[in-house]
Amino acid sequence: MENYREKSFWLSTAGDYKENPTLKGDIKVDIAIVGGGFTGLSTAYFLKKESPSLKVALLESEVIGFGASGRNAGFSMTLFGFTFSLTARVFGKEKAVEAHHYMEKAVDLVQQIVQEEKIDCEYEHPGFLRVATSRRYEKRIRHEVEMVQALGIKGIEWMDKERLSEEVRSPLYLGAWWERRCGLLNPAKMAWGMKDVILRKGVEIYERTPVIEIKRNGKIVLKTPEGSVSADKIVLATNAYSHLIPGLKRKQIPVFTHIVLTEPLKDKHFEEIGWKNRQGIEDARNFVHYYRLTKENRLLMGGRSISIAFGKNMDKDLNEKIFIKLEEDIKTTFPVLKDINITHRWGGPVSVSLDLIPAIGFLGDKRIIFSLGCVGHGVSLTHMNGWTIADLLLDKKTERTEVFFVNRKILPMPPEPLRFAVAKAIKAAFDIQDMIYDRL
Repeated sequence: MENYREKSFWLSTAGDYKENPTLKGDIKVDIAIVGGGFTGLSTAYFLKKESPSLKVALLESEVIGFGASGRNAGFSMTLFGFTFSLTARVFGKEKAVEAHHYMEKAVDLVQQIVQEEKIDCEYEHPGFLRVATSRRYEKRIRHEVEMVQALGIKGIEWMDKERLSEEVRSPLYLGAWWERRCGLLNPAKMAWGMKDVILRKGVEIYERTPVIEIKRNGKIVLKTPEGSVSADKIVLATNAYSHLIPGLKRKQIPVFTHIVLTEPLKDKHFEEIGWKNRQGIEDARNFVHYYRLTKENRLLMGGRSISIAFGKNMDKDLNEKIFIKLEEDIKTTFPVLKDINITHRWGGPVSVSLDLIPAIGFLGDKRIIFSLGCVGHGVSLTHMNGWTIADLLLDKKTERTEVFFVNRKILPMPPEPLRFAVAKAIKAAFDIQDMIYDRL
């Protein structure tokens, strides 16, 4: 049993939290959901919204929002997979456009849920900047902007250096991708707010309840340490933890991203930096820097590189080398912050498929649905995926269930120790390219 409060700034400061009880005994439900992150919460939400009479149970091995959903940077954005151009190259331009429109609706959906359900999660909608910090990155971003515009996607434009300087100033910036459709939120408050919403709708939630075995009989039975759940259908909303489930073991790997957080910025800092419109910001590296302001005007910066675990190990949250580099990156990006104090450091797992594209699918038969591979941009995606999964569970054919990444073929990861070696080799290649592009 882990202390979830230590897992992120968000979880440590989100206010009082009442845990739901552990499952003790045997229960029967129509649908059981394994995983209490955004995917599982959203699936339960839409199931009860569309079919209120369904008996739905959600099982979480720790507490709601313990994984990536309570530790991410809180960007609700349209980015799907690794980059738009990679999706287009691997799956074709038409499917890349389809994915982008799915993500546009996903961003709008998160804002809609927050407003309709009155979830206090510090939501704001300031837009998104992908900044160019070298000539190579400028070329990369311009290519992406030109591609999406040529394919008829609206709402994305190139912002030149002069105009960008009126929004946010850094000696590194040469221009940016500008997109109005991007929200920022407090992810722990969003997860806990969604928990309250689905409890009111009648969903049974059991925390500190890991699933230790899945049996397929006439019904599907989930065994837990002190009980069991018998269900007609189940959802494995386990994302980065999916490799711990035998049938999903080779469909993704968890990689760990890391974040540092400053003390609140002062007026003198904003006089130098600008940033009055508070946009979410990423750069164009393979291992991006992502950064934003919190409600208290703390600067959150994450990314730069990743940590990779071997086998079932999920204890890679902390990486001193990356934390130090991120602190240096803050000072390089905004020299006026050279004396700023760092108050929090944390990390968490991200689900990555071999082709760097998300996936929703059936495991064995249509009674078991899984979702994984958010590739670090899952806040909006997971909420939309929950709606898609609910449609699949209810045997509905909708525009969501017809998107190309539903029940797609997933390239399998090699078994250990080869998986670890391949992942380290890919990471090293990306790190080297980032190091070269940072200087050119």
